[in-house]
Amino acid sequence: MAFDVIVVGIGGMGSAAAWQLARRGQRVLGIERFDIPHAMGSSHGVTRIIRLPYYEDPAYVPLLRRAYALWRELEAATGERVLFTHGSLDGGPEDGEVFQGALASARLHGLPHAVLTGAEVNERHPGYALPPNMRCVFQPEGGYVMSERAIVAHVRAAQAAGAEIHARERVLGWEARPGGEGVVVTTDRARYEAGRLVLTAGAWMADLAPLLRGLAVPERQVLAWLQPQAPELFTPERFPVFNLEAEEGRYYGFPVVEVPGFKFGRYHHRGETMPAESMRREVDAEDEALLRAFAGRYFPQGTGPTMALRACMFTNTPDEHFLLDHHPAHPQVVLASPCSGHGYKFCSVVGEVLADLATGDGGTRHGIGFLRLGRLREGAPAGA
Repeated sequence: MAFDVIVVGIGGMGSAAAWQLARRGQRVLGIERFDIPHAMGSSHGVTRIIRLPYYEDPAYVPLLRRAYALWRELEAATGERVLFTHGSLDGGPEDGEVFQGALASARLHGLPHAVLTGAEVNERHPGYALPPNMRCVFQPEGGYVMSERAIVAHVRAAQAAGAEIHARERVLGWEARPGGEGVVVTTDRARYEAGRLVLTAGAWMADLAPLLRGLAVPERQVLAWLQPQAPELFTPERFPVFNLEAEEGRYYGFPVVEVPGFKFGRYHHRGETMPAESMRREVDAEDEALLRAFAGRYFPQGTGPTMALRACMFTNTPDEHFLLDHHPAHPQVVLASPCSGHGYKFCSVVGEVLADLATGDGGTRHGIGFLRLGRLREGAPAGA
């Protein structure tokens, strides 16, 4: 075999997998359809939130602890700082899913945290103007990862460990050898053979693995950066990242970092799902108005001129949890679609998980049972 493992899709997850595989001595080929990094998928836009008291499921917290350690390992290996921790806020109604779930995770895992009212948040962090009776979990280790910078760092580390990385090369298809004996990947440039295949193609996953149709669904998202009227209130040191359940929906946001604006977005922005190839990438007045209305109510000091509006993609599973597993018909093929709008913070540890699944006996020490494919495919025919 020319390679031990081929990784298709060198974004957040694929770049991390390439490094983890290469540092284990594997002969790795990484193939990316676009540039490295690029603005066509789910990882652009400068920053991504990282937070520990995970309301979605406390089972994510051990993965997060390892993710933090691996982000720091990447920094040490490359000299590039990618993880910044100034605190996070998870909040909403006192009986809401976000506040109660974050509080339960923090208590279950013994995470340092404080429970604050909206009024207390506003006093501590005057860029906020939350309803006084809103409840929030503040966690000091929350913050953000520099998303595009981290992809480049992972690729540099993978290359330094011997990985071969190709950009601007489109995968046309792949074929699994009988009996789990390797794979052949065909691109618009060449044909490659390897022992194992890792698919981390984001919104294009269902195109490369048809069994994921309806299980990995692309959705259009829009992010806004607005210039604050009081910029001193929106610095990383004074403005923790947030994940808020409001009357208008669930929103997330960041301090001013690189782009001269306070950054935020709405989960499931306008509910627009479509194939990645036909995703609408233009941003319109309705997108901007929806986001500005939220900022005007909850962050009135952050509603100056628009600095940037950018579209990106979520790739959602039906239960909005990740998908990490072997292909049910081809054990030499590993599938990863850890997205659903909350996956980037896990890139470092997902890379380690994928390297585990693609080497040796294919097992992993990480607790990913709740992220396996079987939960989404009950009743599906074998090999589908």
